[in-house]
Amino acid sequence: MPGSGHSRFASLHDVELCAYSATGERRAFGELVRRHGSAVRGVLRRMGAQGAEADDVAQDAFLTAFERIAEFRGEGTFAAWVKKIAARLYLRRLQRDRKLGALTAEAIEDEPETPRGDADAAIDLEEALKVLSATERLCVTMCFGAGLSHTEAAEALNLPLGTVKSHVKRGLEKLRARLAPEDGAVLEGRRGNG
Repeated sequence: MPGSGHSRFASLHDVELCAYSATGERRAFGELVRRHGSAVRGVLRRMGAQGAEADDVAQDAFLTAFERIAEFRGEGTFAAWVKKIAARLYLRRLQRDRKLGALTAEAIEDEPETPRGDADAAIDLEEALKVLSATERLCVTMCFGAGLSHTEAAEALNLPLGTVKSHVKRGLEKLRARLAPEDGAVLEGRRGNG
């Protein structure tokens, strides 16, 4: 029965699914894709991949992960591992398409539009990321969304480590400013409830 295989794998931990996948069990790996596909595509979209491109790179990342599943040691989460693979594949695609040069050559002084002051508006991460320059968004997403270290991001982007750290720092500062309430009332209210 097709349903019994799915339910058998649906109850297993990612590490167990990886072990089954390493033996060639495609349904176990299918469960990993079902669990983490959306998160991988989300990281790619935050890095700048649009629609079908994010889907294509995510698919390539999962194919690569399946081919290399024996290399997964369980030292981190499977989700973090496949996100790193996806981020690296996307960067290779950018380099191949010569888009990366345009992103990294972007002027540091370029400031995005100032955030709206509507305290009642629900601001999500996707909207907040729009205040970052393309390079800042790429660096922040690689380090926090895909789980790469600053050193790994610097190597992948072929940028000096200090430059990546600067982009991440500036990006995080902009995100904090964008996501912080204007009058601080929400934060004060939370402190009072603790």
